[in-house]
Amino acid sequence: MLEPVTDPTGAPFWEYAARGELRVQACADCGELRFPPRPCCPHCQSFEEEWRPVSGRGRVWSYVVPHPPLLPDYAAQAPYNVVVVELEEAPRIRLIGNLVRAAGAALNSVDPSRIRIGARVHVVFWGGLPQWVLA
Repeated sequence: MLEPVTDPTGAPFWEYAARGELRVQACADCGELRFPPRPCCPHCQSFEEEWRPVSGRGRVWSYVVPHPPLLPDYAAQAPYNVVVVELEEAPRIRLIGNLVRAAGAALNSVDPSRIRIGARVHVVFWGGLPQWVLA
């Protein structure tokens, strides 16, 4: 699996994920949640930030099922899904991941025919990566 590329602004997201916590950046002045992380609040232009826990519940907003040719390590698992999940408490925040049967299950552990736009999901973690399971 490819490792996430981190930068100083987004590193806390991955640090929390490694501990099994889903947190998103929030403005410490106006309280607006934001993702992807950035130094300045797009709503009030404050540079004050904090990382707030979120429920990890959401719904499938979109998805794709890649087929070969792919990177060799991924081709062996194809076809698999990549989902875009809209967070329940912050519908403008959408996270990317895989819908799996359980934490750490193979990327192709959910039959693509079972995936539906709007399906309720919740986050699980495996190796510091957020994954999604059907609720």
